[in-house]
Amino acid sequence: MPDQNHLKSEKSPYLLQHADNPVNWYPWCEDAFNKAQEQDKPVFVSIGYATCHWCHVMAHESFEDEEVAQLMNEHFINIKVDREERPDIDNTYMLVCQMLTGNGGWPLTIIMTPDKKPFFAATYIPKKSRFGRPGLVDLIPRISELWNNEREKILNSAKEIAGSLSNAGKISPGQEMGAEVLDKAYHQLSESFDDQYGGFNDAPKFPSPHNLVFLLRYAHQNDVSEARDAVTQTLEQMRKGGIYDHVGFGFHRYSTDRRWLVPHFEKMLYDQAMLMMAYTEAWQVTQNPEFKNTVEEIYTYISRDMTDTDGAFYSAEDADSEGEEGKFYVWSVNEVREVLDTAEVELIIEVFNMDETGNYKDEASGQKTGKNILHLTYSYEKLARERSMELNDFKNKIEQARNKLFNAREQRVHPLKDDKILTDWNGLMIAALARAGRVFQRDDYTELSNQSARFILNRMYKNYDILMHRFRDGQVAIKAHADDYAFLIWGLIELYETTFEIDWLEQALELNDQFIKHFWDEQNGGFFFTGDFADELLGRQKQIYDGAAPSGNSVAMMNLLRLAKLTSNHELEEKAARINRQFSGQAEQYPTGHTQLLQAVQYGIGSSFEVVIAGDPENNDTQEMLQALRNSYIPNKVVLLHPETGNEKLHKLAPFISNQTTKESRATAYVCQNHECNMPTTDIEGMLSQLGIKSHRKGK
Repeated sequence: MPDQNHLKSEKSPYLLQHADNPVNWYPWCEDAFNKAQEQDKPVFVSIGYATCHWCHVMAHESFEDEEVAQLMNEHFINIKVDREERPDIDNTYMLVCQMLTGNGGWPLTIIMTPDKKPFFAATYIPKKSRFGRPGLVDLIPRISELWNNEREKILNSAKEIAGSLSNAGKISPGQEMGAEVLDKAYHQLSESFDDQYGGFNDAPKFPSPHNLVFLLRYAHQNDVSEARDAVTQTLEQMRKGGIYDHVGFGFHRYSTDRRWLVPHFEKMLYDQAMLMMAYTEAWQVTQNPEFKNTVEEIYTYISRDMTDTDGAFYSAEDADSEGEEGKFYVWSVNEVREVLDTAEVELIIEVFNMDETGNYKDEASGQKTGKNILHLTYSYEKLARERSMELNDFKNKIEQARNKLFNAREQRVHPLKDDKILTDWNGLMIAALARAGRVFQRDDYTELSNQSARFILNRMYKNYDILMHRFRDGQVAIKAHADDYAFLIWGLIELYETTFEIDWLEQALELNDQFIKHFWDEQNGGFFFTGDFADELLGRQKQIYDGAAPSGNSVAMMNLLRLAKLTSNHELEEKAARINRQFSGQAEQYPTGHTQLLQAVQYGIGSSFEVVIAGDPENNDTQEMLQALRNSYIPNKVVLLHPETGNEKLHKLAPFISNQTTKESRATAYVCQNHECNMPTTDIEGMLSQLGIKSHRKGK
């Protein structure tokens, strides 16, 4: 019986995109590698994700092509991997690609022996050779010839590559990082800052929200206004640019140009989460109302388009629709005229910089398409002044027109929604919504965060002996990786500090214990990406680079510090210090690639506070004290609420607070800094003074 495509029963949207290919795809499974052994064939592994533009290109050009499929089926056993479902596989073989070629990306193509040792790596491969890039129709016969006639060379190369990869994961701890590496990161970011358009470096430009949060905290700790100004300018320019979806809200993946104008149009859940946190912290620092509005609009997008009926969050939306990148999002002037009345048309054309020839060029030809990416050149305040309009009237007119455009756009063919639910990315959004709910006093943000956390814990943890990674179409699968634990624990800590429901803290500590048990490196410190229960892929690796999303170790270090402060558990603090030492070499060599980690370093070495508010949570004086903390930008702090009754669980988790009770029957603050405690105070101004806040400004 001839082989066939084995992807039809998979749940991954990416794998299902390839279920009708003439290529005889397998998912990553032992059956595929056994077949390779039996048939004495190398294994062709293609790694991508559902919303990857160049993955679509390679699929249409090659994997849907009968000629290419026949060659692949004849010479290889073929495996498709969704990098978002199996980041362990992707991380391992992406490192191989970077070692062999000097770069990486998706689609990722790896050719390996039946025992999973790679000997060839590339990213996108065209069907036919062009511009010095070998095509599949030439490459496949050449590799087959080498496999059949020069097998020893291939096996020796594969053994050498596997050995190098295994050694790459063996990092000796260095000296503990201090203020010098923070200064170095700041100066490197300053040197690469684009003082005209914001952001760092030239095109392509990525939002890199952890860079921005690092700079906000560096500015706060060191009183460096230039660092704060770089953040505010970047956030303002991104919000005005085409990287922001002005019709339906939310941020696209990155900008292909320096001006934030032309985005790569896919939308990722983790970008929305990290940017929501950056805009929230920036609002705390600046009180800029546009930052608050941006958070609200991200929430609108997430709750409307990216939330499952049970409350968890989907993963991504594609850049392409009807075979074209960005088609869903761009507008011709005539399309706008069909939707809006005459006055609205003129306003939208002027405000969002549209013209008849368009500002969006065809990717291949570079010719204008007649389509426009809506973007702002100036703030709403300036645009309203130029038209002698009240700001609210101006915003209302824009909002009325935007609603019409949105409703019209909803009738278009939508990009693919990758509706799988990932624990790690949900953890980031749980953290972002909980923090924003706390800062902006928005119960709806907090409740959405609550819903996702309950979904993950009830559906993807409680019925298993371990946390799970992916849910889709009723099926839970794939044991968790380090990012799943680290990001979810982060979200639960944020939920506790927003709601003060002790179950969230209890759950964070339970997961943290399990994380340490299965992932911690007792010898050198730090967390392996895979647990001790996982299949070993050429050695267990540790991730520390803070790329599009932060690394699990970076987030885990901050979690450990915060949980140590919340529970007075110094063993957790020591583990955080070991993460600092374990990755100091990489971070000191390239600090701007580790800014999430450096936030934890900053927390560990700087002034940090533990605040206990003793009082009845239903009483106004308790809520006023908590609100004063929420209004103030004090990033390096943890807050515990000690109620007068029902506190048995809290005493068990944090026994040190049992004697920190109300004074004079009033809400009382206990502020400790660097292991030294101040006198308790019932005065809000006194509490803020102990925290280094000069005055309590109401009405924020």
